[in-house]
Amino acid sequence: MRVVAGLLLLLLGLCGSGAQGEAGGLGEVAEINQNPDPKHPAEESTQQSTKQTYPDVWTELRALRDMVVEQQVHMELLQRENSVQATELVSLESRLTSSESKTRDLEKENADLQTRLSSSESELLISKSRIDQLERENTVQATELTSLGSRLTATESKTSDLEKENADLQTRLSSSESRIDQLETENAALQTRLNSSESELLISKSRIDQLERENAEQPKVAFYTALTDAGNLGPYNTDMTLKYSKVFTNIGKAYSPSTGFFTAPVKGVYWFQFTVFGYPVGSFGIFFYKNDQRIMFNVETNNEVIPEYFTNSLVLELTAGDEIHLVLPSGHSIFDNSDHHSTFSGSLLFTL
Repeated sequence: MRVVAGLLLLLLGLCGSGAQGEAGGLGEVAEINQNPDPKHPAEESTQQSTKQTYPDVWTELRALRDMVVEQQVHMELLQRENSVQATELVSLESRLTSSESKTRDLEKENADLQTRLSSSESELLISKSRIDQLERENTVQATELTSLGSRLTATESKTSDLEKENADLQTRLSSSESRIDQLETENAALQTRLNSSESELLISKSRIDQLERENAEQPKVAFYTALTDAGNLGPYNTDMTLKYSKVFTNIGKAYSPSTGFFTAPVKGVYWFQFTVFGYPVGSFGIFFYKNDQRIMFNVETNNEVIPEYFTNSLVLELTAGDEIHLVLPSGHSIFDNSDHHSTFSGSLLFTL
């Protein structure tokens, strides 16, 4: 920094001198232009040499100024690098501190492990000593066992005759006891089965009573209908609600043949099925509605004078008051007669 400050002071001094010299040069040029008197050749040579010297000085000053600027930029870069290195040094010191802490922890763990290892080695030595002692004791016991074996052989020889005499009695007694045990086991098994059967019978009776009560309380809903005896219906210019007027089954009276609507009496899961018969040539189809919501649209086209059917079914969750009905789409037809080709049916599967 001192070198740079000195260079800056030198540059300022040279710039001041150069400015004065340049100003003086300009004044002299003005006086020469005002004084047209001829001068001595030596004076003219001196003036030319002075004019050549001033541009060289200014060139050097500019070069010196550029060097100073470069030194300042270089110094700023060095300062930035020093700042970054200082930050990295702090980080390295933190990491070193952490590593030293971990090293101390590991040294403590190693000391504990060394202590445990020494303890284990001591216990191992004690165990080896105990094993040697047990082996010596086993040797002594083996000798005693050999002696006892000899005595036992003599005793067994003496008792064999008695065993033979008692064998017949023992066989008869064993047979009787075995038969008694077998009869007792069979009786116990029969008693257990009898108790289990009685318990299952009581549970079954209770479940049957419960199911009978639930079945009596659960509403019964089912209907089966056919459309008409009039033959072909449609096509019409607008959608037409179908009224299945031939009612074969209507348990619970949930279906109305006058309106064609099925009204759910309770909340539950319901099953519905419809069959559509198309005859003769043309398109035949049907809309399935829940309240005002169209649930399904089925359609077929009969290109030949051959009867065609389609059948579909649904399982829907309904709340009490929900309405189900079928609609004939505009431009479509449906056929039915006394043979009941087109039908609509449904039933309550279970309540919720």
